[in-house]
Amino acid sequence: MHSGSSGHFEFDEAVPKRNRSANSRAPTSTILRDLLLHAPGEVVTVGWLMESLGDRSFGVVLLLLGLIGSFPGASVPAGIIILLLAVQMMLGRQGPMLPNVLMVRTFPRQRLAAMLARVVPPLRFLERFIRPRWRGPFQMTKRVVGVATLLLAALLFAPVPLSNTPPGLVIVLLSFAYLEEDGVLLLIALALAAVLLLIGAGAVWGALSAAGWAG
Repeated sequence: MHSGSSGHFEFDEAVPKRNRSANSRAPTSTILRDLLLHAPGEVVTVGWLMESLGDRSFGVVLLLLGLIGSFPGASVPAGIIILLLAVQMMLGRQGPMLPNVLMVRTFPRQRLAAMLARVVPPLRFLERFIRPRWRGPFQMTKRVVGVATLLLAALLFAPVPLSNTPPGLVIVLLSFAYLEEDGVLLLIALALAAVLLLIGAGAVWGALSAAGWAG
C-alpha cells in the first residue's frame, strides 16, 4: 500500500483474475479496498462507512465484532452489539441500525487506510478458497445467519475463561460465508455452531442439575 501527496491510498496487490469477472459477485476484499476511493474527506463517520458497505455492512461489522468478541475481556460489549445486529438480520433489515452516538462517531481517513492495509491482504488469501457456491435466497440466508449469530452471541456472556473464543470465531466464519455467499462454508459454520450450542446447553443443564434445579 502507498500514499501520494494528495493523501490517496491504494493497494498494490493485483486482484485475482476470477474476481474481475463482471458476472461474478465482487469479493469483499475489493469492496473494502475501494472504500477509500469514495471517502468524502480526511475524516469519515461510522454512518458513512455503513452506507458505503451496502449489503456487506452486516457481514463486515459482524466479522469484526466476532474477532473482538473472541478476545478475553471484550466479549460482553461485543456480544451486546452482536445481539442487536442479529435481531436486525432476522427482521430482514437492509443494513445495521446502530445508536446515533455511534453512527456520528468520526475517525481519520488515514486510520481507515491503515486498518484496511492489514485486513485486505488476508481476505484476498482466503478468497482463493472461499467463493460464491451453493447460494441460497439472500434474505433467507440473512435470517438464518441472524438466528445462528443470536444464539452464538449468548455464549459470549458465559462466565468461564476463554469460553468466548470458540463462539467468536464461529461468528467470524458465519460472517465470511455470508459475505462471500459461500453455501459450503455456511453449512460448515452452522454445523460448528450447532456443536457449540449443544455443548453450552449441556453445560447449563449440568449446572442446574448440580444445583438441584433440574432432574
